[in-house]
Amino acid sequence: MRGIKRVVLVLAMLIVVLAVLGFVLENQQGVCLSFLGLVTGQMPVSVFVVVALIIGMLLGPLLSVIVGWNRREKSMTAGRG
Repeated sequence: MRGIKRVVLVLAMLIVVLAVLGFVLENQQGVCLSFLGLVTGQMPVSVFVVVALIIGMLLGPLLSVIVGWNRREKSMTAGRG
């Protein structure tokens, strides 16, 4: 059973990698972004989207840990009082 789960996980990861690769290859036109007065240089659309994806993948779990830690801390202090 473990082998089947591992194969399914590898196939799912392969599909995601191929989808991202296809997206990057299809979106090579250059754009320049402007946000709150900050202006980027001209880069392919895929660069901005992949960077946003990576930042989201890093911030999501981090925020989840912080929120979970705050909830545990509040429940511990409520149990004492």
